[in-house]
Amino acid sequence: MTLQEFQAKLFSQAASSGFTDIEMYYEKKEVFGCQIYNGEIDQYEVAEDGGVSFRGIFNGKMGYAYSEKIEDASIPFLLENAKENAEFMHEDDIEEIFAGSNQYELRDFYSTSLQDVTIAEKIQLMKDVERELLAFDPRITAADYCIIRTESITRNLLNNKGLSLSDQMNLLSVILEVIAKDGDEIKTGFELITTNDFYSLNAKEIAKKAAEEALSQLGAKNIKSKEYQVLLRNDAAANLLATFSSNFSAEDTQAGISALKDKLGKQIACQKIKIVDDPFLENGLASRTFDSEGVASQKLTLVESGVLQTFLHNQKTAKKDQTETTGHAHKESYKSAVKVGPSNLFIEPSTMAFEDLVSSIDEGVLITNLSGLHSGANKVSGDFSLAANGFFVKDGKIQFPVNLMTIAGNFYQLLLNIEEIGSDLTFPLSPFGSPSILVKSLSVTVE
Repeated sequence: MTLQEFQAKLFSQAASSGFTDIEMYYEKKEVFGCQIYNGEIDQYEVAEDGGVSFRGIFNGKMGYAYSEKIEDASIPFLLENAKENAEFMHEDDIEEIFAGSNQYELRDFYSTSLQDVTIAEKIQLMKDVERELLAFDPRITAADYCIIRTESITRNLLNNKGLSLSDQMNLLSVILEVIAKDGDEIKTGFELITTNDFYSLNAKEIAKKAAEEALSQLGAKNIKSKEYQVLLRNDAAANLLATFSSNFSAEDTQAGISALKDKLGKQIACQKIKIVDDPFLENGLASRTFDSEGVASQKLTLVESGVLQTFLHNQKTAKKDQTETTGHAHKESYKSAVKVGPSNLFIEPSTMAFEDLVSSIDEGVLITNLSGLHSGANKVSGDFSLAANGFFVKDGKIQFPVNLMTIAGNFYQLLLNIEEIGSDLTFPLSPFGSPSILVKSLSVTVE
């Protein structure tokens, strides 16, 4: 049965069963993954996952149901489950099926050239990367992770109000974790790449960058524990932003669990900060032309010159706040309910090079990696205390790696205390990005 045939039968039987507004959402995900170890395939994955979800208004309430199978038997299953779920919805949980936006951007996030890359070519790339890694320096002993992964996602959203939407995207990811050993000292380095241009990847360059990251951590020393000027490298800054990103969701402000509640129109960051959500970003991990309710995607400025301009809204949260949806309805998958979520959310970069950020520091710390982001960060208060790796910086030059540190502060105060922003925007395998940012001071403790 084709998707079109299934949709026609589903909508017809839903209307006959008492549903008024009706929606069908279809998603298919195709994944290839491979890990190389000692020149051989250590793990291998080829998978296809997908299914259909149904939403409909029954007796004035929205009902949900989903199925992995596109077949006749799924239709009564979807309708009965949606009816049952509708009974448990609260009276104030009013959702609507969207009739459609006036205009949708025509964008293409799908690379046919990436789709045509053979599995053999992908595997060979990672074998070459591992070989180059191990030949780079005798202190490079292994690659804990040497992974390539491609993912293709197709989405269709249709409803009985005449809306019919579809989009498709694909991306390739390379993930490396490199181990460097010198005597009893062991350090790791990471390299993360996302692209839809396979032939732009160079095994030697990838290996060199990951190896140098690991080797640079060797010879770590202690520094005095105190407040330092801190340069958060782009990937560390992006991961910190991701940790606190839910505070920009209207769901969290309405639930009273966001510190940004009642902050619209107020200064929440330094004047140099602009935070945007761009669903049309090239190579974005969450690029899209419509959200999970069928609302046309749009580029949105959340923070301008440090002032909070808006929250992320779907139809439900917008109605509660008496405003318009921003096109940020989000489903984790076809199995999920509609929530609020960003597309590609990031701090806008400047034109200042990373090297210039470093050279502006009299005495400080460069942070290259953060860990404990879930357990060591309070998303409501903004307080964080996180394990960190990095380097001591003196007189504008990186001096030496520092033994494991703990950096502590408050995210909202950090936003206000940003002194400079770099040009090196990155997205470390998530839809949250940042350039490197220079912070006036954070507490740094070396045990």
